[in-house]
Amino acid sequence: MNRLFQFLLIVSIILLSWFGMMAVHELGHCLAAWVSGGSVARVILHPLVISRTDFCRNPHPLFAAWGGFVVGALLPLITFAIAARAGAAAAYLFRFFAGFCLVLNGIYIAEDAFFRVADGGDLLRLETPRWVPVAAGAGAVIDGLALWNGLGHYFGMGEAKGEVSRRHAVGTACVCVGVAACEILLGW
Repeated sequence: MNRLFQFLLIVSIILLSWFGMMAVHELGHCLAAWVSGGSVARVILHPLVISRTDFCRNPHPLFAAWGGFVVGALLPLITFAIAARAGAAAAYLFRFFAGFCLVLNGIYIAEDAFFRVADGGDLLRLETPRWVPVAAGAGAVIDGLALWNGLGHYFGMGEAKGEVSRRHAVGTACVCVGVAACEILLGW
């Protein structure tokens, strides 16, 4: 029975982190656009597609392009810091999420500096030297991996032998299903 809850916790935190990472990344684009006098036409958030933000007006596209990466990395770190400072038993889940956001945003911005499909391509088209998103991405990946270091026992690895918090496993799974259902039903 331990392995079932371990599986539930691991799968649900990965899926929930994926949904959350896309949401905070797109929030970053939106905030950057609004702060710089732009406006957002729509944000696509759906569990089965890659998220994106479409702008009506984007007077500072470089600022808006960096917004996804910066907010997508900092907001989860701030959330984790608050949870850790509060002594929340589930702070490790916020730590995992912050690491997840750093690793994925880092990979995304760095690899796209070569493939030029999304934000990294936008940065290059806006005359950002290639090394800047590559260096920022590499730094984020390193920091994300450092955050993940030592979390294995919370997820039943090693000496924990599959033992995890059943309450956290069920709670994370419920939140994950709820977020996915909202995105599907609301058509984000």
